This record gives sequence, structure tokens and C-alpha cells, in this order.
Amino acid sequence: MSTSAADDADWRSDLDAVDEALIDGYQSDFPVERRPFRRVGAELGIEEDEALERVRRLREAGVFRRFGAVLNPPVIGASTLAAVRAPEERFDDIADIINGYRQVNHNYRRDHEWNMWFVVTAGSLDRRDEILEDIEERTGCEVLNLPMLTDFYIDLEFPVVNSDRFARESVERTEVTATRISETAAADLSDLDKALLLEIQDGFPLSMTPYEDVADAVDAPVEDVLDAIEALRADGCIKRIGCVVNHVVTGFDANCMVVWNVPDEELDARGETVGELPYVTLCYHRPRRPEQGWPYNLFTMIHGRDPEAVDAKIDELADEYLPVEHERLYSTETLKQTGARYDDIVTES
Repeated sequence: MSTSAADDADWRSDLDAVDEALIDGYQSDFPVERRPFRRVGAELGIEEDEALERVRRLREAGVFRRFGAVLNPPVIGASTLAAVRAPEERFDDIADIINGYRQVNHNYRRDHEWNMWFVVTAGSLDRRDEILEDIEERTGCEVLNLPMLTDFYIDLEFPVVNSDRFARESVERTEVTATRISETAAADLSDLDKALLLEIQDGFPLSMTPYEDVADAVDAPVEDVLDAIEALRADGCIKRIGCVVNHVVTGFDANCMVVWNVPDEELDARGETVGELPYVTLCYHRPRRPEQGWPYNLFTMIHGRDPEAVDAKIDELADEYLPVEHERLYSTETLKQTGARYDDIVTES
């Protein structure tokens, strides 16, 4: 369902220019230093304590989901996108079973034969697959297991303080670097890295000294913590650091996952081309499963406020960039949405 213009205006009604700059300007590249809000305040022309209070207020209002690091599950552990065909009369019960696993961090109803889509992140490939097998046994539903093989473009950072009908409507292009993903690869984590991931998985403390607070919690010198966070970001374990926007609250609730049957020999070229389109927020390669009737190997996501505008961009993709068989899987209900849990990842890695 699209957010109306009135609803869109409502979430912005109490914002001033500083709030708007904070929301769109600090979704990433938040300073990694002892007093980060001092620098943010200076850049915004306000005092340090006011910068902190504005982030706190925007989080309490639901505009920010959290403040901290966005972690990268496929790099840290073993992650996959999975789906089941849940009979309507058992849908809620099956959702409860799947959502009961702490390793399941996202779960959505989608308008498709495979109607329940969820993400499993575990500390090892064996543990991930054990969870999928357990879900099959407990629900009686066959699981479609679709681990990511190539990341062409994944970035849910985009400006929201606007009237855009779809993400990045006013952006000309984005940069793409294709990254192969190995299911068996695991980050080389030190003991400090593991302690840090556990401590920051739900976000940073909202204080003048968030990194010092984290350092105290893991019993390490703050300089070591700052260095470790920078290293985890450089290694890809941390994707970005900043204020994580709640896209639904800001009106981006007309979101569509589109799956494409791209000839294998064209996959890399088309994936990189499509990933560079600014309105494509996610673009990645997952395996076909022909034995389960799943012929698709390229996934794209478009986030938008207006379903008609999103459909028009999908039409553009199909006409100009991906003239192949495809299906549109709109998200119709959020069943679970949390950050990935790293408790078993750091103990098994």
C-alpha cells in the first residue's frame, strides 16, 4: 500500500533543516572517533549535545530504526534467503515457527506461490543448513534455499527527505563492484572482533562517547576498539556506520523483489549494468533451483512510495535492460524484521 502525500507530509511535519540534513547525510560515514557527535554537530552548525539529542529524538519517533553499524552477514557467517509455500490456513502457525529461530532476522509475506520469504544467518554452513532442515521438518513445507553467489549492488542508503516516488529518483547513477560470495568463507575474527560484534549487533549506545562505552563493555582500550571497527569496515564485516532509516515510516512501503531468468553467459554483464541504475537498491545472483520449479538467477529490489511508479521502473528494466522472463514479488506483510544475531556466529567462527 502506498503512503499518501498527506501521510508522507506527516512524518516530516516536525522536522527542520538540521533534522533533514541529519537524516539524509548521516546514514553512513559516521565519525569513528572518541566524540563523534562533536564533529557531527560542528558540520551541522549545532552543539554536540544537540546533535546527540536530535538522533535520539528521531530514533524515538521511528524515523531511525537504530544508530550504529550495519553488519554484513555473508562475510561474517553463513547466510541465505529462503522461502516456503505456506498453506493459507496454516500461514500464521508456520510464520510463528520460522520467526521463533533467532537466526531468522527477516521474514516477509510476498504475493507469489512461494509466499513466505525469510533470511537465515548462522555461524557456519552446517548450522545454517541444520536450521533449514529443522524448518522443513517442523512446518512440513519444502524450503527453497537461495544463498547469494554474487553481490552486484546492495545499498539501502538513499535520501528520504523528499517527495521521490521511488528510491533515488533524483540520483543519476551509482557505482557498482561485483563481489563473489563464498558460502564457506568466514571472516578471520580476533577475540576482540568477536566481542565487538556481539556488543554492537543491536546498535551503538546513544551517548556522547559511544565508542568508549563499547570499549568499557568489552573491557578493551578505546583506541583498540576504534582500530578494530575501522578494520572490520575495511574487511567488509561492517557495511556502513550511521543512522539506519526506517524506510516504511518515511513512506517507502511499495517495495518489490523482481526475479529474472537471465542466460548464464549474460549474467555478469547484465547484473553490473542493472546494479548501476540508481533506482535499483539491491541486485544479486542466486542459484536456480529447477528441481523445485525455480528458474530465476538474478534478483533485484526497487523501493518506492508509489506502486505505479515502481511498476513503471520494473517495466523499464524489462524493456531496456533485462528482456527475459521475470516475476514480480511484492512484499505484502512484514512478519519479522530485526538485525542478524551474531551470538552463535562469533562462537562458531
